Amino acid sequence: MEVSDFDFELPESLIAQEPAAERGASRLLVLDRTSDTLEHTRFADLGRYVRSGDLLVLNDTRVFPARLLGRRVPSGGAVEALLVRQIPNPNAQIPGSNEQVWEALMHPGQKLKPGARVVFERDSVRLHGEVLARHFYGRRSIRLWSDEGDVAVAIDRIGHIPLPPYIKRDDRPSDRERYQTVYARERGSIAAPTAGLHFTEALLAELATAGVMRTAITLHVGYGTFKPVRVDRVEDHTVDPEHVEVGEGAAAALTAARRERRRIIAVGTTTVRALESLPCGEDGAVRPMTGETRAFIHPGHEFRLVDGLITNFHLPRSSLLMLVAALAGREPILRAYREAVERGYRFYSYGDAMLIV
Repeated sequence: MEVSDFDFELPESLIAQEPAAERGASRLLVLDRTSDTLEHTRFADLGRYVRSGDLLVLNDTRVFPARLLGRRVPSGGAVEALLVRQIPNPNAQIPGSNEQVWEALMHPGQKLKPGARVVFERDSVRLHGEVLARHFYGRRSIRLWSDEGDVAVAIDRIGHIPLPPYIKRDDRPSDRERYQTVYARERGSIAAPTAGLHFTEALLAELATAGVMRTAITLHVGYGTFKPVRVDRVEDHTVDPEHVEVGEGAAAALTAARRERRRIIAVGTTTVRALESLPCGEDGAVRPMTGETRAFIHPGHEFRLVDGLITNFHLPRSSLLMLVAALAGREPILRAYREAVERGYRFYSYGDAMLIV
């Protein structure tokens, strides 16, 4: 299958630069696979399309301010680092050591060779860094330490929310709340599971009252969510590993829904990847999991757990568009996207939503 099969025309004006005026006020496009129909409504009306006994599965990861702005030492030149993935620290066992080692995307890459020193500073909080190694596509291994002691606390205080590259503005303090789901719990993502941004506490309570069940898993979203597909054949693409945690309670809820033939509706493509990576026993029981997933879901995938999906609208030729096409079919998805463009839906992270059932 060719990557070009997942292309479509998208006016730049439809790429949402701001969230909706109020959380939950976005539009919702409903694709019913059984009737092959599209319906246009509001996200606040989601309760009309899910039913008692459905199991909503949420990704409770929490975005941390992973974008660091600073300067090179001693030249003072500007430097930027996007923390992608924490990696083992060889000094972790040394008493008194308070360092972290990260894989990061750094700029300007040509000047940041092993041994280069940098400092990130804001509001009297200072974070030091040393480049340890160079990797492909601008990535570096960087050692971080803080004058204040706790590196994670320093990152949270001076870091910037890493808005996606297609949002052409600087982050603002309000993004710390709006680029985060109301049910975010586990710190670790550099991008939000954006389908969940539409939910309010009131809507979740309304769905629970109507008998819609829910459980949570954790998948920490990494830079791979923005990774471009650089190959011509879909099957030749690979995705970066992402950390997944699915506990006993979530596994039991999934097992019960599966055995009772109740629909499992994933909130977001990250949740789909986590669910479809879970081990299942011969007895039909879903097993807990702590580890990494490298699942690349594209047309031809046979879904074991996911029956429906709430998602935002994705980039042309992206792995996420291929994932939703695997569930709904390539032609139905592209038809739905064409209609969304014609009707002026807002695309990507701060955009509108789609429900596939």
